[in-house]
Amino acid sequence: MIHTAKFVISNPDVATCPQSNLPEYAFIGRSNVGKSSLINAICHNPKLAKTSQKPGKTLLINHFLVNEGADAWHLVDLPGYGFAQTGQKQRDKLRVMIDRYCLMRQQLVNLFVLIDCRHEPQKIDLEFMEWLGENEVPFSIVFTKADKVGKGRLSENIDNYKRTLLETWEELPTIFITSAEKKEGTEELVNYIESINADLGK
Repeated sequence: MIHTAKFVISNPDVATCPQSNLPEYAFIGRSNVGKSSLINAICHNPKLAKTSQKPGKTLLINHFLVNEGADAWHLVDLPGYGFAQTGQKQRDKLRVMIDRYCLMRQQLVNLFVLIDCRHEPQKIDLEFMEWLGENEVPFSIVFTKADKVGKGRLSENIDNYKRTLLETWEELPTIFITSAEKKEGTEELVNYIESINADLGK
């Protein structure tokens, strides 16, 4: 259970991220996937991560400290990828930032890849997850905005995504279905993090 959550620091590169031994759980997804809203719902704080009607707001690696004390861990808000209205130079810079964090951050325990459940499987998401698999970066899939579609359409879209993934994957990563607005799936996600922390001896 999350009792407290507070912003720690923003950084442009993994080299300047906090030097701590706390386990880190990072959140990433395409721009406008609802990342900040989900982080705020998980942490029970609507003002923790900055939300915006304009996609591409997150441009740095943002660290938040969750549960100070013996149960503490870092939640990391990573920049979104694939925002078309951002210039190519900025997109390249963000991709380098993301790649370096994923590959070099030893404290990273799990990356949550957020996907808007309303859409068909997107090439950019599939390629990013393929890259994570090739580089042995542990990740889970978090479908967002489940309240925006009917249950039948939601089930159909997710089944379609699973079939697409299984064309190249032997097994699927852990999958969560969430709604920041309805707080659906948030408890399961936090329980998953706490179960990993328990295995780590946290």
